[in-house]
Amino acid sequence: MSGKLVSIFILASAALMGGGIYWAYNFWYYEEIASTEASVEITTFATGEPEPILFDNIQAIDAFSSPIRYRACFTTPMSLAMATETYVPFDGAEPLNAPPWFDCFDAVAIGEALRAGTALAFTGEANIEYGIDRIVVLTDDGRGYVWQQINACGDKLYDGSPASDDCPERPSQ
Repeated sequence: MSGKLVSIFILASAALMGGGIYWAYNFWYYEEIASTEASVEITTFATGEPEPILFDNIQAIDAFSSPIRYRACFTTPMSLAMATETYVPFDGAEPLNAPPWFDCFDAVAIGEALRAGTALAFTGEANIEYGIDRIVVLTDDGRGYVWQQINACGDKLYDGSPASDDCPERPSQ
């Protein structure tokens, strides 16, 4: 009898722990950003600096646990033709998954749109945090998405290898 109780206790503990980890990963760390506090900026050819764009209907989330958990969805009246003449493109954009409850951001669909050419990626802000770039994707139907991903300097930071000469000076902690 005691073997069954121990087994039940172990299974119940594992289920509770697994459920707790799932909940923390998908809900605990994230917070929604008020639409009045959210903005969308893209780096322009003219200044080399991020500048605000016209947007509406923004939904955004962020998490204090990681610099790459920021996600946003919005609409914009801007055409892809105008964007390509004004903003710095971003090569190597790889949409990162959002938590399941943030359903406006579908990383798979965004990736497919990028590959199909119905969406284009632009540099929101390079090194928004050391080693992290903010990416803005605009689609041909007026939707937009934002996320942050690790850049080449960040890869070197996290794998411990020395930064290359083209990386900015790393801020002291």
